[in-house]
Amino acid sequence: MKKAITVSVLAATMLASCVSKKKYVALESELNDTKSTLQKTRVEKEEIEGKYASIEARVADYNAKINSLREENDGMMEMNDLTVMSKNHKDKMRATIAKMDPEKVKDAKTLEDSINLAVSYNLKQNITEGGDDEDIDIKVDETVVMINVSDKLLFGSGSYRVTQKAQPLLKKLAEVINSEPAMEVMIEGHTDDRTMVKDSYLKDNWDLSVRRATSIVRLLQDKYDVDPSKLIAAGRSSYQPLVENTSKENMAKNRRTRIVIIPNLDKFFAMMESEDNVATVSQ
Repeated sequence: MKKAITVSVLAATMLASCVSKKKYVALESELNDTKSTLQKTRVEKEEIEGKYASIEARVADYNAKINSLREENDGMMEMNDLTVMSKNHKDKMRATIAKMDPEKVKDAKTLEDSINLAVSYNLKQNITEGGDDEDIDIKVDETVVMINVSDKLLFGSGSYRVTQKAQPLLKKLAEVINSEPAMEVMIEGHTDDRTMVKDSYLKDNWDLSVRRATSIVRLLQDKYDVDPSKLIAAGRSSYQPLVENTSKENMAKNRRTRIVIIPNLDKFFAMMESEDNVATVSQ
């Protein structure tokens, strides 16, 4: 009887030892898998950080060019002195102002204000084929042209694929860019502050904004023959909103693509001409 009990205890001990070893092997395998996933995540994080650092460096360089251009143009042109402009440019500016809505012109107090209004008006007439598209807003700040285009005109919700209805706008934009060899253009993607859907193919709003910018840049280069050396793609995520993201309407305003054009001074004045002159400017 005593012998039988001893054998039973020994068998139970061996069984327990066997089960513990299986658990150990399983845990060890799980640990190795976790370490491998962690290492892969670290590598991906470093790659993404490297890409964003490169983009930010290019954006900083581009902004430095904008500031340099503004300083240069300030030295070349005293906006409050009508004698600086040629009679031809002054006549074209006045002709453009005469065609505009008086409500939009009434706040123009200086020559600079009038020039900026004329450039904005004619450029919008050109790229929208004479329309007054509310999804496109053009502003001029010391010869730097900024075009804001709402995402509903360019992309589907949460997508970076450019819609077919955006093609006429991009074609016209390419014509403007190609009309002047010295012109440089930055495409900036902007989003609202909503987070991505879990397990989405997009990592976050940084990812979406950069992909949208590069989608437009590729189209301008590949489909509309814009020299890629004149283009910069940048993503701003949700960190430069136009308004607070407190409503659907405000979020829609913040979801946009900003196109920043730096023309030289002669080209800037040429933008005051009528839309049918875009092709002749480059001749």
